[in-house]
Amino acid sequence: MVNFFSKKFWEERDVELYIGKLLRYGVILSSLITITGGVIYISQHPDQELNFKTFVGAPNYLRELSTLLPAVLKLDGLAIIQLGVAVLIATPVLRVAFSIIAFAIEKDRMYIVITCIVLAIILSNMIFGLEG
Repeated sequence: MVNFFSKKFWEERDVELYIGKLLRYGVILSSLITITGGVIYISQHPDQELNFKTFVGAPNYLRELSTLLPAVLKLDGLAIIQLGVAVLIATPVLRVAFSIIAFAIEKDRMYIVITCIVLAIILSNMIFGLEG
């Protein structure tokens, strides 16, 4: 059995290849979710008129995961589109987290610290970002 957390495993493989696959699959998954949500939304609202004069943001129930996920389970088209956007946003964050694991396995302390700082900045901005 292969030990995923061994240095030998990572020496034999190109970490950038895995990171590239992570980003590629994240974007593909996000696209599929968003397109599915768009098709469902259009089928649920076939007669809705488009209005490009004023921008209307997402409804409040789509702004938090605690209310977004139940709406996705109810097959709400807008909620599924929003989930696709959330997956797209999560993809590079997961890439940074994956890099921390890779650097830890390689025992590269300087890059672990730098990447942890980057991840902390990203997460703090996501959690405590300015309300607009």
